[in-house]
Formats: sequence, C-alpha cells, structure tokens
Amino acid sequence: MPPAQGPEKMSYTVLARRYRSQTFDDVVGQEAAARTLKNAIATDRVAHAYLFTGTRGVGKTTMARILAKALNCLSSDQPTPAPCGRCESCLAIHEGEDIDVLEIDGASNTGVEHIRELRQNAIYRPARARFKIYIIDEVHMLSVSAFNALLKTLEEPPEHVKFILATTEPNKVPATIQSRCQRFDFRNIPADRIAQQLSAILETEKIPAEPALLRRIARLANGSMRDALSLLDQLLSMAEDRLTVELLGELLGTPRDQQIAELVDAIAAGDLSKVLGRTDVVLQEGLATEPLAQALQDYFRDLLVLKVCPADTELVEQDDAAQRETLSRQAQRFDEAALVYYITVMEQLRHSLKSGDGGRPLLEAALVRLAASERFSDTRALLELIESWQAASSAPPGSPAGPSGQAAGRSVTAAGRPAANTDNRTSDSTAGDKRTTKTAEAAATTAAGTGAATFDLPKTITLDFLRKNWPKIVAEIARREEGRHLEGYLQAARPLAWKEQNLELGFGQNEGIGRFLADHSLTVQEMQTALCRVLRQPVTIQIAATGDSSAPSPPAAPAVKPAKRRRSPGDKPSQQQINAAMADPQVRQIQQHLGGRVRQIGWVETDDSGDNQAEPESPTEPEVAESESVESDDELA
Repeated sequence: MPPAQGPEKMSYTVLARRYRSQTFDDVVGQEAAARTLKNAIATDRVAHAYLFTGTRGVGKTTMARILAKALNCLSSDQPTPAPCGRCESCLAIHEGEDIDVLEIDGASNTGVEHIRELRQNAIYRPARARFKIYIIDEVHMLSVSAFNALLKTLEEPPEHVKFILATTEPNKVPATIQSRCQRFDFRNIPADRIAQQLSAILETEKIPAEPALLRRIARLANGSMRDALSLLDQLLSMAEDRLTVELLGELLGTPRDQQIAELVDAIAAGDLSKVLGRTDVVLQEGLATEPLAQALQDYFRDLLVLKVCPADTELVEQDDAAQRETLSRQAQRFDEAALVYYITVMEQLRHSLKSGDGGRPLLEAALVRLAASERFSDTRALLELIESWQAASSAPPGSPAGPSGQAAGRSVTAAGRPAANTDNRTSDSTAGDKRTTKTAEAAATTAAGTGAATFDLPKTITLDFLRKNWPKIVAEIARREEGRHLEGYLQAARPLAWKEQNLELGFGQNEGIGRFLADHSLTVQEMQTALCRVLRQPVTIQIAATGDSSAPSPPAAPAVKPAKRRRSPGDKPSQQQINAAMADPQVRQIQQHLGGRVRQIGWVETDDSGDNQAEPESPTEPEVAESESVESDDELA
C-alpha cells in the first residue's frame, strides 16, 4: 500500500507581510522619519542607538528592517539610503533570518540574563555584514535589572554594533535609556493614506471593491496599516467577486447605518417603546452590545461635528449623499450639550459592558436614559432667563421689574405659552421639533421641572386670576421639592394688588408671619423664585404693612409675658416647647440651608416669681438662645 501523502504546503502569505515596505520611499505615513534616516546615512551620521515609538502597526519594525538593509546592503561598498533588496543580506533581513541582524522580542526576553548574553555576544564582529544590529521589539517589557544591564553597552557599544529599540509605550522606558538613543515618534497613519494604500493593493490583486468600504476599513484601523491589511485579508476570504460595505457589516457584526439612524430618530423623539423595539431588532440580528454602543458613540460624534461645523465638513467621513443628509437633519434635532452628554453616556456604557455581565439590560437602560432625559434647552437662553429672574428678585419692593426681566417675560409670552398640562412628547415630529427650539419658553419649561400643573395660565396675568387660583398656585409650589418649605407662608398670604409684575401680599389675621417675612428678605426671594417658575414670568413680591382688608384681623389681646424666674441648671424644656421652637421659621430656615438637626435649645433665664414651668416669651415665636447648636453631617465653619 503506498504511503499516505501529506497535506499540500500552504503558500499563501498574508497581505501585511506580502506588501511590507522594502525601502524608505515605500513607507506610508512616516515620511519625516524616513527622510531623516536617509539623510543620516547619506552624510555618515548614523547613530549607535535608535528608539522608535508609536502605536501598533504604524511601521516601527518595518523601518528598523529597512534601516538594517541600508546599513548592511552588500550591493554597495558603504551604507546606502537605497538598499537593493536583492542581495543575500537584504533578502535574509526581509525574511528575518539574517545572522547579523538579531530581532529580539522584549516581551519574552525580559530577564537580566538575556541582556547579559546579548552583551557577551556583542563583542564579536558580524559574520559577513558591516554591522551587527540588534532590533529589540517591545523594549518597554524589559525588567529594571535588564535595563540597568543594558545601559553601559547602549551608551558605548562596539563600533560594529547598532541598536534599534521599538516600543508602543515609551513612558515605560527609563529616561536613562531614552537619553542614550535618538528617538523617532511614529504618527498614526491618516485614514486617507490607508485607503489609498488599500486601493493600490486591490488593484494589484485585481479585486474590485466599493470606495466606501475602503474608507470604512481605514477608519476602523485607527491609524494602523497592519490592522487595515488584516481586516482586508478577512474580507478577501469571505468575498466571492466584489468587496462591499454589507460584507464588512456581516464580518464585524456592526449595525447598518439605516438601523442606527432609526434608533437615533427614536431617541430624538423620546419614544421609549420604539427605542427598545429598534434595539431589539439590531440585537436579534446577532450584533453584540459593545459594538452597538461603539457605533452609537461614533454616530453621535458625527452629529456633533455636523452641528458645530458646516454641512460639507471633511471631519465627517461620509460620502453617501443620502446618509449625510440624514445626519445633517438629525443633527438639528439636538443641541451641542445633549450630544456631548450622549457621547459621555455611551463611553461609560462601553466601559460597563467590558467589565460587567449584564450586557443587554445595561444597554437598554442607557438608551432609555437618553430618550427619557429632559429636553436639553439652549444653555444661553436658560442662563438669560435665570438672570432675568434674579434681577427681578433683587429689585427693591415697589419698583417694577428691570428691563431684562420684562424682556424675558415678553419673550415667553410672544413664543406662545403652552398649556401646563401638555405632554412634551405628543408625537415623534412634535417632540423632535421641540428639541430644537431655542427660546426662553424652552428654558422656562425646563427650569419649571416636570409634571403637569392643575391650572392653565392666561396670556395676561390679572389680580382676579391670582385671587381665584391662589390655592392652586400654592399647591403647585408645594408640590415641588424646592417649594415645600414655603407652603405655610403662602397659604397665609392673600394677593392684594398686581401691577407690572409686582405682587403685593397681605396676611390679614397672620400679621406675625407678615412681620417675619418683612424682616427676612431671603425667604421673600425664595417665594419670588417659586412664583416665577409657576407663573413663567418675573415676579416681585411686596409684603403689605397691614393685613388684607377683606379679612380684617381681630383685636389682638395684650401680650402677657410669663413671670420671670431663675431656672436651675438641671431643668429641661418639655417636648411641646421643643416642638414649638423647632417650628420657628428662623430655625426652619437654618435647617433648610445648612441641612442640620436641632439637638439643643437654650432658654431665657427667668425670675422665681413665675410658675414652675418655664414658657417662651411668645407661643408663636419661641426665643432660641445663642447656645443653640445645629448638628450636621458636614463640618460647619
């Protein structure tokens, strides 16, 4: 029986090796380094050690081999900037098999014993070439002891020895090593240069390809020619006759542009159901969550560029006219702050997907977060409206609102104040248009918070409207987190007059509250801010000197102070007295701003002529002594 035949020898060479640059002029994207090395060789200024730095696949090892060929080319009597590439030395260096050009992998030869062996062999002259050349790749992987052992030899090597070090992380190479080398920083190769190189290779291979595909591969390579050639090799294995963008999507599992566009439209419209539906369609096609997050991040980046740059900008590498038109249209549905926020969320999502196990829930939660977030208004419009409110709030009682406040109020009214119970997302198109509105109305709506009010605002606020709807206005303010502590003051108040956005409040039977507010402008400013947000226009509040004439106060009984007596140190106030003190508006105001808790109350010393139980001087206004302490989780200055 004849012996079994072995498998036929594989003769295919990958593109990255087959089309490796052979001369300095062939190197793509590193012209500055190539020109410097050529001039150094031509003028006999070749250094004894070089350090090539740069990301993967940008030509560091290729340049090191070309430099070795130029120094040891046998077809020339001396080092030449144009090696022949056909002599025995050039061919052996190209294959990595030359006995005088030693390529050492720093990642697998990290120990000091390897460097000691290198030093011992460096003293021997080359077998046939001019120089013995050591190419140490990934040199940053050497240990500290190995670097120390290399220092002296690297600084003063024998005349026949040259060192070429290559690394992707120059920050890990000790400064003592770098100072002994001439350093060349290899830049990322531009996407256009990569696409041109891929096109030339495919012409040589006689394989047709879509131009959009080559640009897509060039962008995915992130400046690495080797990555681009490896990806092209994969596509050549899949393709039968022509390379297309759809083929690349099948290979990498990236979503199609149309799918991403539909998902972004759903996010812009705030349609949560559609967002989850579009996400499910993409994931059902077998796409992983992380590539989808990356695709969305890149898509939002293109939208941001088109938002701030002209429509024909070259920063967006999209030659499909229809797709570019879609991007331009979608860019107008967002503002810059929203797109920056979306990109940040996608970046956080990508890191979470890499380190966590809950891929799909994290992805869906992030997309719902984007779609359900509050509409991003124009920042300048929002700041202008807030400044107008502050100007109106700081105006002295009795004076009309400043010009800025009046202007802001008119802009809100002129824009057409929507009903407060109108949902922001009634339809896809309406919601999308709302996201692009940059008016004071948008800013006021955003500042007013979420939720629907229980009344409709008329075009012109009148005193009659305020009186009829005052309980509802108070309830609306109390419903908001920042207005809850104002409910008691506003419930006791009654609108007395309204003119030019100036509101006069009277307190009738609650003159004590009126006197308190008259002396506490900070609380009045908080009331003004709360009313601004509800009424959507600047408001200045004046506290009336007397109560509301429609609700006159009964004659007040003469205040009878309790008989003073001197308290003993061991006496403590009752819980009822503590509660009365804690209900004091001043104490509540301290708690509101400092976030503390009342822990101790100091009481006024009295005479022994009173009864046994000490009372505050006023049941509605307990006197809190200076010894009162407010405990907070933070240290108070």
